[in-house]
Amino acid sequence: MSNSELLSIEPLDLQFPFELRKQICCSLYLTNKTDNYVAFKVKTTNPKKYCVRPNNGVVLPRSTCEVQVTMQAQKEAPADMQCKDKFLLQCVVASPGTTPKDVTPEMFSREAGHRVEETKLRVVYGPPPRPPSPVREGSEEGSSPRASVSDNGNASEFTVPRSSIDRVESQENSSEARALIAKLTEEKNSAVQLNNRLQQELELMRRGSERRRGGISVMYVLLVGLIGIILGYLLKRT
Repeated sequence: MSNSELLSIEPLDLQFPFELRKQICCSLYLTNKTDNYVAFKVKTTNPKKYCVRPNNGVVLPRSTCEVQVTMQAQKEAPADMQCKDKFLLQCVVASPGTTPKDVTPEMFSREAGHRVEETKLRVVYGPPPRPPSPVREGSEEGSSPRASVSDNGNASEFTVPRSSIDRVESQENSSEARALIAKLTEEKNSAVQLNNRLQQELELMRRGSERRRGGISVMYVLLVGLIGIILGYLLKRT
């Protein structure tokens, strides 16, 4: 904080996290400690390197004004990361109702009898900001899966236990097995019923043939063979 009677200036060191080929910004806050209008002006020893917005203006009584200083992209890093650039902030009491458009260079002239306060500011280079830590996609092996989006569009925080998932999968497999067993059992019962019905019909045919001819007919033998083929095929499926 400065020793100025008019403005409290923060920070006194303009800190820039230095990165090559990238514009870097730093904010300067001017707080009016008086009940007067205070006009200010910002100068630098290297005007081509920095852009100051606003470079002059008025701070209202008991209020704060932000000044943004932007360093242009640099192609080379300075030796030992030391910077010799400096800024000078001048401030003076202004007439009530003064606006930024009313600020002129003559207001900061001591020759004209104005009481001008000056504060020197240094430029300090700091290390560039650290990149954010990479986030691994998906859940780690062995951990419980997480739901991606909830009904209201926000990421859901609850997890599903792995044991529950295994239990559901086991139940689904058991249901499929029971359905398959029931189907095969039904086909087997149908085959048995068909075999019984054919056996009855063959017995009737055999008795009728014996009464007429006194022996077993060729048709009876063929039907017995057909029944054996059908029954064997159906029993294989079960």
